[in-house]
Amino acid sequence: MSRPGKRWYVRGAAVGAVALLLAGCGGGDGGGGGGASKALGKAELLSVLPDAKALPGWRTVAEPDAQKPVAEYPPPVCQVPDKKKRQATCGEITFWGVSSFVRKPDVTSLNFWTLGYKDEKTADAAYDALNAYYGGDRVGVGAKPVEIGEPGAEREANRAGTGTMGGPATITQLRVGTLVLGISTGTQGKSAVPDAEVKALAAMVADRAQQAQDGEKPSAAVTGR
Repeated sequence: MSRPGKRWYVRGAAVGAVALLLAGCGGGDGGGGGGASKALGKAELLSVLPDAKALPGWRTVAEPDAQKPVAEYPPPVCQVPDKKKRQATCGEITFWGVSSFVRKPDVTSLNFWTLGYKDEKTADAAYDALNAYYGGDRVGVGAKPVEIGEPGAEREANRAGTGTMGGPATITQLRVGTLVLGISTGTQGKSAVPDAEVKALAAMVADRAQQAQDGEKPSAAVTGR
């Protein structure tokens, strides 16, 4: 795998930028995994989802939106292969939300989703059940892990050479406290979203999730290469 360039993001009104250097994936309570772990209300969960201001260079396709799930219609992003775990995972969601973006010239897509739970234990179990679907080669045949460091308490990212849009694609899943977060990218072109950028997006979302659970207004943003 080629070594990517650097990617930077800012947390809130911090004066400097934080360099996102390559580091290994894996378990443990990494950055963004500490601090408060409280259930978020609808408005708080909505604030976690990045908007155009947090993603310079991307055009909004779907504005951040959050809602309370309807029992008969679980969120479409809640995909669990194990029927026994499906109800416990999708039926325990308190609020959920999504936002979507696109970047030219190769029509690269960027999607975020957030699932909220009543406590960290429920979110932890949900992460495991959801990762059985989104992890590994779900993004495409022959998918390989992408190194994103240690955002959140749990994380996994994988890239395939051919995704649903015909070009390279990635799926990243994170857990930060009571939230399970997902990020997907895809393209009609031939160039994958670089490792460093996948890592920056994961760090930014994990930071926003932690800010919300700390009672702050999420403000982490990707700021450039």
